[in-house]
Amino acid sequence: MNQATAETSQQKSWSGDFGRAYTDRNTLSIEQLDSLYQTNFGTTRRRLNETFLRDIPPTTRILEVGCNSGNQLILLQAMGFTSLWGVELQSYAFELARARVPRARLSQGSALDLPCEDGYFDLVFTSGVLIHISPADLPRALDEIHRCSRSWIWGMEYYAPEITQVNYRGHDDLLWKMDYARRYLDRFDDLELVREQSLPYLNSSNVDTMYLLKRK
Repeated sequence: MNQATAETSQQKSWSGDFGRAYTDRNTLSIEQLDSLYQTNFGTTRRRLNETFLRDIPPTTRILEVGCNSGNQLILLQAMGFTSLWGVELQSYAFELARARVPRARLSQGSALDLPCEDGYFDLVFTSGVLIHISPADLPRALDEIHRCSRSWIWGMEYYAPEITQVNYRGHDDLLWKMDYARRYLDRFDDLELVREQSLPYLNSSNVDTMYLLKRK
């Protein structure tokens, strides 16, 4: 493996037993996913999707970076989106996603080196993925997402006004909170914020944000 594609410590953790245990805990049906969001935020993931994607045609070519076992792709498919792709690092989650979302086109790969052509997708999104990429590697992931998106970048991630490392299941190097929408806007002059929603957790002091960015 050359220097440009050297595996990070985070990738090693997510590719192994730690990542497999995460997938087993978080492989959910649409009903379970919406119930989790209702408990956490007082709204469902479907309602959030409907708000943020209301201007996105159902034939839009959509890529999820870090699709895990396919929860989000399954929901988008149920909502009528017909051109779905996913990239997943972990082989166990990748195989699950292939079985669960057979109509989506999936590849095994990393957010740091997406196996996709420049501008191939109309919309590229993450959901709880950027938070697990170290601040040192994050610019590379943002560059890859930006490179592959022709029009839209959509995300939902933990929020903090400044970079904040969080201990995650006994690990100090697997979760960071920050203002991810502003990271994109500060890095790319050709992006503008279309909409953003703060989502405080009902049962903790954590906050998520969902954001939609568009090329000018």
